[in-house]
Amino acid sequence: MSQAEAVPRAPRPLWSLGLLRSEIGVTFRRWRTLALLAVLAGVPVLVGIAVRIETGDGGPGGGPGGPAFLSQITHNGLFLVFTSLAVTLPFFLPMSVGVIAGDSLAGEAHGGTLRYLLVAPAGRTRLLLVKYATTLTFCLVGTLVVALSALVTGALLFPLGEVTLLSGTSVSFGEGLLRALAVAVAVALSLIGVAAVGLFVSALTTSGIAAMATTVGLLITVQILDTLPQLHAIQPYLFPHYWLSFADLLRDPVYWDQLQKNLGLQALYALVFGSAAWARFTTRDITA
Repeated sequence: MSQAEAVPRAPRPLWSLGLLRSEIGVTFRRWRTLALLAVLAGVPVLVGIAVRIETGDGGPGGGPGGPAFLSQITHNGLFLVFTSLAVTLPFFLPMSVGVIAGDSLAGEAHGGTLRYLLVAPAGRTRLLLVKYATTLTFCLVGTLVVALSALVTGALLFPLGEVTLLSGTSVSFGEGLLRALAVAVAVALSLIGVAAVGLFVSALTTSGIAAMATTVGLLITVQILDTLPQLHAIQPYLFPHYWLSFADLLRDPVYWDQLQKNLGLQALYALVFGSAAWARFTTRDITA
């Protein structure tokens, strides 16, 4: 064998795209992923039915403890999209992302397939990026599933029409749809930090269940810390602190301050925990 043949060739970009496409396909064919998406799709249906039953006797719907736009659902079904995203963002969406991210590397190691993936000319860095990109894809898909389910349910149960924003301005239904899409994208971007934390935890262990449980446990812990008044000094640095800032997209003009802080915080978590995951994964002894 010649020296040129003995030197491994760098992975080609098209091959990397094929790896990403394959990874996304495998992830979204798993029963666990489909079950998570089914749960996410079911939440807007339950919320819509609950509001419909509550308002069936002429009641106002909503309550003082719910999202600011919950009471608007009966007047415009599009508000079910905003309400469902507000309901799922604190727990259901990040929990689902934590499950996918936590199992991304640890599940492969536990199943004995991680070693064979590394035999291919992808390299550990490229494989880690593919795993993270797949998790981010789930963030977007999961968010859109909630939004689409809410839109269909809202259209079936409630009237549609002009949208009255939180600032009191009325916009057309078409612009309302565009704002709903923007809200969904903002919610998906809010999950970048959770995805990076889950990927880091997944790089620390060979047990997929342990990685998923740890990621979800960290999520719950941080959520609790973000509600304690005594910890107000550190709360702006916790990844869920600005999650509900997407509501500022429903104002005219849009308030960008909290949205920018949220995006910057998520990017910081992605950088810190993504780097930590890379440092761990590239030096890890893969024996499984």
